[in-house]
Amino acid sequence: MQCSWKAVLLLALASIAIQYTAIRTFTTKSFHSCPVPNPMNCSLNQEAESADRLCDESPTFAYNLSKKTHVLILATTRSGSSFVGQLFNQHFDVFYLFEPLYHVQYTLIPKLTQTKGSTDRRIMLGAGRDLLRSLYDCDLYFLENYIKPQPVNHTTDRLFRRGASKALCSPPVCETLTPIDIPLEEGDCVKKCGTLNLTLATESCKDHGHVAIKTVRVPEVNDLRALVDDPRLNLKIIQLVRDPRGILASRSETFRDTYRLWRIWDGTGRKPYNLDVTQLTTVCEDFLNSVSTGLSRPPWLKGKYMLVRYEDLARNPLKKTEEMYEFLGIPMDSNVERWIQNNTRGDRSAAKHKYGTVRNSAATAEKWRFRLSYEIVAFTQNACQQVLVQLGYKLVSSEKELKNLSISLVEDKDFSPFW
Repeated sequence: MQCSWKAVLLLALASIAIQYTAIRTFTTKSFHSCPVPNPMNCSLNQEAESADRLCDESPTFAYNLSKKTHVLILATTRSGSSFVGQLFNQHFDVFYLFEPLYHVQYTLIPKLTQTKGSTDRRIMLGAGRDLLRSLYDCDLYFLENYIKPQPVNHTTDRLFRRGASKALCSPPVCETLTPIDIPLEEGDCVKKCGTLNLTLATESCKDHGHVAIKTVRVPEVNDLRALVDDPRLNLKIIQLVRDPRGILASRSETFRDTYRLWRIWDGTGRKPYNLDVTQLTTVCEDFLNSVSTGLSRPPWLKGKYMLVRYEDLARNPLKKTEEMYEFLGIPMDSNVERWIQNNTRGDRSAAKHKYGTVRNSAATAEKWRFRLSYEIVAFTQNACQQVLVQLGYKLVSSEKELKNLSISLVEDKDFSPFW
């Protein structure tokens, strides 16, 4: 009996040792995104199926096995997203990518014109989620499926706004730079660095502690649930919103041809009969749906979602940036603080690029009040009243009230993350 008892004990100890070794070996391996078919070789039906695939065949875990924090800045055009992106781009340990989904959108557009509405959206979002999952795993080769013309030997000169990413414009990715060249202006990056070697970019991504991506091509936070639920990613979402009146004013100024009819209305006082109001209402609907989801505090977004108003960031950029880094659990370094000091007190007229970030941030946030006529503001308030109220933006009832900057149109409102 004594021998039998000892044998059982030895077997038990051996079993524990084997399990421990297996767990150690398993958890130290890197995790890669699920393999997906080349989107250029798929039919529309296959793409639609891929859009809903959540990698069911892959193992999932109850906790994150990577120390990396993956950040997604969810925004819309002309809401201050380039500015927010730079708050992470400047961090020494963050690998930042500016709008990689641009390539998905423009590669799939010819195919999407053959389909309709919801199918378009499903295909776009499915492809976008697959790409984001790969990029967070530092698989930049997957991006080659969407770059036209196709990269040769993993090199390309066609990556959209490469210069907006510090990591892609510095050694070792940019091998030609000397210390005197750093930091580079966005427009000088391609000139001085030449073609982008995606192999070097992939290695640089792996060497950074965290990955941040900015996109204006995902309408709502609900569209990201498959990524948030993926325990391998440790994904945290910062949703940036802005007063829709300010967005409309900024778009009318920046995209002058696209928003020509709004500018005609603003200049003549007469609303064009063929005005495309969806250029405004789509923004408000997406904000309302997304913010309603976030503020309802669903369990799947617990500790994963932070709402940031551009106006709050513009009024107190350092404080708000510190709050964002605290939410992410990433220590904020001195490079970020220095960049804020240099880029929030400047003269906007000195900026070289229409998408630049040098500005007097507080003044920029209010500038729309002098760009839009009261008639357009009143129309916007009527079309977007629900989301304006939800986000704490005050309505104005007269031209005088609109132009009086001593009256703030931004309520003090707490949008702290929930844990």
